[in-house]
Amino acid sequence: MPIDVSRALGAELPSRRFEWTESDVLLYHLATGVGGRPDDWNDPRMLAYTYEGAGLKVLPSFAVVAPGLRDTRPPSLELPGCEVELESVLHAGQEVYVREPLPVEGSAVLRSSIAEVWDTGKAAVVVREGTAFDSADSPLWTVRDVIYVKGEGGWGGDRPPRPALPVPGRAPDMDADFVVAPQQAMLYRLCGDRNPLHVDPGFARAAGLPRPILHGLCTYAVALREIVDWLLDGRVEAVGSFAARFVGVVYPGETLRLRAWREPEGIVAEASVGDRRVLADCVLGLSDGVVSLSSPLG
Repeated sequence: MPIDVSRALGAELPSRRFEWTESDVLLYHLATGVGGRPDDWNDPRMLAYTYEGAGLKVLPSFAVVAPGLRDTRPPSLELPGCEVELESVLHAGQEVYVREPLPVEGSAVLRSSIAEVWDTGKAAVVVREGTAFDSADSPLWTVRDVIYVKGEGGWGGDRPPRPALPVPGRAPDMDADFVVAPQQAMLYRLCGDRNPLHVDPGFARAAGLPRPILHGLCTYAVALREIVDWLLDGRVEAVGSFAARFVGVVYPGETLRLRAWREPEGIVAEASVGDRRVLADCVLGLSDGVVSLSSPLG
């Protein structure tokens, strides 16, 4: 069996030192769609993501990409006990937990391990967890990457837990559209994710897709930013964590419909593509999104 659970579970991964600059933050925000709407140039909320003279703020999801910003090769899958091909792997979900607002520049070391291995029957689900520490060895943030490996389940392991917060049965508190630019995936890959699935038509076809797809983490960032700007008054510091699953494919050029609900436990969110006038025909791209707040909004 390509995945040896006894070797993989709990295995420590090589630590990674990294740094980021103000320019990296600006590129990340542009790559995740800031400035894509006609009036963004005149919107103070958007300038706060794209102009250092406006009091630059950092979207918390930047923590997910910061360690790999300088990567220029496809992502490595050299995980203990996991002998799998890149074509069989999908990024199935992401979580980020921030201790405080992210600085616009800095350096850190990421220490990671394989925290969980689950069996869906048809696939294996591998969860990597890493915490970034500053020069004083204080934790800055924690990330959890959920990796879906097709065809590697069925060994009788435990199934992954289901998300705890369902979508409420009422009208959303946020209902927004975002048009994914045709070159969105080409831009986003400059933030360190060089998986050819997002740019190479031949690779996409080998993976069973008609053409390259948008990175799930780009949809993830768009959803978080819309929530921050619509429901949190632009306060990135109000975000304590954001978790979501990537359950469907989003293609560059499509329109995302982003919906979110305020709940006592946090903000529940989802993103879909399709005709917003016929919700039943929409296809989910991101589901089970939950934003927890670092403090109550005043």
